[in-house]
Amino acid sequence: MKIQELRGANLRKSLDQGTEEQREAVLDILGKVKENGDDALIELTKKFDGASIESFRVSDVEIEQAYASLEEEIVTTIREAADNIRDYHKRQVRESWMVSKKDGSVLGQKITPLESVGVYVPGGTAEYPSSVLMGTIPAIVAGVQRVAVVTPPREDGTIPASVLVAANEAGAHDIYKIGGAQAVGALAFGTESIPAVDKIVGPGNIYVALAKREVFGLVGIDMIAGPSEIMIYADETANPVFLAADLLSQAEHDQMATAVLVTTSVKVAEETSKEVIRQLENLPRKEIAEASIISNGVIYVANTEEEAIDAINEMAPEHLELVAHEPFELLGQIKHAGAIFLGKNSAEPVGDYFAGPNHVLPTSGTARFSSPLGVDDFIKKSSIISYGTDALFNDGRKISRLARLEGLEAHARAIDIRLEEN
Repeated sequence: MKIQELRGANLRKSLDQGTEEQREAVLDILGKVKENGDDALIELTKKFDGASIESFRVSDVEIEQAYASLEEEIVTTIREAADNIRDYHKRQVRESWMVSKKDGSVLGQKITPLESVGVYVPGGTAEYPSSVLMGTIPAIVAGVQRVAVVTPPREDGTIPASVLVAANEAGAHDIYKIGGAQAVGALAFGTESIPAVDKIVGPGNIYVALAKREVFGLVGIDMIAGPSEIMIYADETANPVFLAADLLSQAEHDQMATAVLVTTSVKVAEETSKEVIRQLENLPRKEIAEASIISNGVIYVANTEEEAIDAINEMAPEHLELVAHEPFELLGQIKHAGAIFLGKNSAEPVGDYFAGPNHVLPTSGTARFSSPLGVDDFIKKSSIISYGTDALFNDGRKISRLARLEGLEAHARAIDIRLEEN
């Protein structure tokens, strides 16, 4: 990996918006789905996934077969991960509230779960049961009435057993064999067999990301996710073998993934660089990880701890590991990060799969203003206002004054007429 000094480095990578050709392709797909519904889904699934699908909804029989095909140990592990994720997100649940003031007015906030949500899960040649759990469980915990999981089918028209089991354990109400921009279109517009939803969440490729961007406004979305990122701060006590393994854990995701180590130790920098090269040799996804490391893998040597922390806040990474003698002492200085892992044993995959916090995280520097997917993404907040006679007489003239200040006479008169009649 490249080793360089930190000074003047711009660490933030802009979000890949896709090419104009990709955007036009997505618009074409969305247009077909909106116009032709299931017929378009059948055609597009055959074209992009090579699968001939007649019924998109996964049946109960298919779910039963999925359980039967998996080793009990895998089912148990999925179940335990689901329990951890559920427990963590239950702590995020908000309550409605109201307060009565001395003048008799009542103010408050009403929490209402969304009615329907679509969870996109990448698939095709791969299987991501963890993405099912992370997208579905917070919605169920929030009280969403209908959660639909969509994921691309394999060429034989099936969905990986682990994905079906995860969806069932998470509490999904429907699972559909559909992926890509066409799945986003189906969830946004609705088709004969797939009802429309109120919000779409979950990661996907550039076509899925662009499709989510195009339908935003008709439905809600969680975020436009870019390539995965990891940033590690390490002091002189860190183990280069662990650091290299953690950097590669993100590099193997995607050739566009970013892996950055910031350290105040030249020795740690040099040994980690050598260790990355060594560990790459026997990595099954070596080609992908190597391309990522070559393009986006960097080790920065900072002059001071303060300089290293500044670099972290500048990048606002998706995943941040603090591998130091006293990592909790650094936590208060971190302003921008999607998920923060503290200590030498808190490897990023702990959060990806099992600990409980969500792994759908802001990328491309958006941790400056965004948060991980959570229960709040699946609720709405309504303001509650109740004014009695006393409250209106106390505040009425002030309200009218402000309305006229803004040139809105009808607003003012709506108050004045009540003051005159009461």
